[in-house]
Amino acid sequence: MPANQVAQEAVGDYKAGWHDPENSTIRFDFGLSEQVVRDISAIKGEPQWMTDIRVKAFHHFMERPMPTWGSTELLNSIKFDEICYFLRSGEGTENDWDDVPEDVRNTFDKLGIPEAEQKWLSGVTAQYESEAVYHSIREDLEKQGVIFLDMDSGLREHEDIVKKYFCSIIPYQDNKFSALNTAVWSGGSFIYVPKGVHVEMPVQAYFRINAKNMGQFERTLIIADEGSSIHYVEGCTAPTYSTDSLHSAVVELIAMPGAYIRYTTIQNWSNNVYNLVTKRGIAYENSTIEWVDGNIGSK
Repeated sequence: MPANQVAQEAVGDYKAGWHDPENSTIRFDFGLSEQVVRDISAIKGEPQWMTDIRVKAFHHFMERPMPTWGSTELLNSIKFDEICYFLRSGEGTENDWDDVPEDVRNTFDKLGIPEAEQKWLSGVTAQYESEAVYHSIREDLEKQGVIFLDMDSGLREHEDIVKKYFCSIIPYQDNKFSALNTAVWSGGSFIYVPKGVHVEMPVQAYFRINAKNMGQFERTLIIADEGSSIHYVEGCTAPTYSTDSLHSAVVELIAMPGAYIRYTTIQNWSNNVYNLVTKRGIAYENSTIEWVDGNIGSK
């Protein structure tokens, strides 16, 4: 059966398998090198310490052999040189839904993100390819000191907190794919809940891959301070193509004494996506982390 016919049939079963024409403002060439890593950091205007961590992680990734668990044949079939490691759609993160580029907005409209935000959520971030294109949080939560940002904005606006906790639970040396993520991470969620603050309604992030041969490497860091609580929900989808994409995220959850974090993720990937993520939480005295993880599809 021709590859395009297989893809078309897969779209019929996989409801999120459609894609939009690519309309990028910045697109890196395929392939990974130290220069690509430095360029990602430079284009974001990151502090030197983050650039240094990225470069160290890149070299660790290159030197570390592929894992020997699972399907080694499948893992060894990943063509890292045929992946795009950074693609920007639009001109930045918008706080007004109407300011998001129309084609991107239509994608998230189909996925029901605006409706979910209006009915059930206290905050939402929508990431398209490598970066967030939309973000909002209720004013009452901001007044209580709750920080909910995309990870890039979190680093810019709260560098001290990010520097303290970044790689604290999952160091880049943990495994080959945590090293890859640390080298090329882009987007993701940054959350800090102050002591004693309870976020009653969930916050959500949605990650969408659209382009062919795309790599998505979001980084999520959630800190619930003493006696606080939060429920974070994330969803992921991608189109069906005859070529492969790569999703390799890192998630670090930190529940301080007496805190509560519920982390819910539904990853509904098409069958052409390699999904290799590293997620971990640390729960201090009398704290709780509830983890609900549903992974559907992918390779």
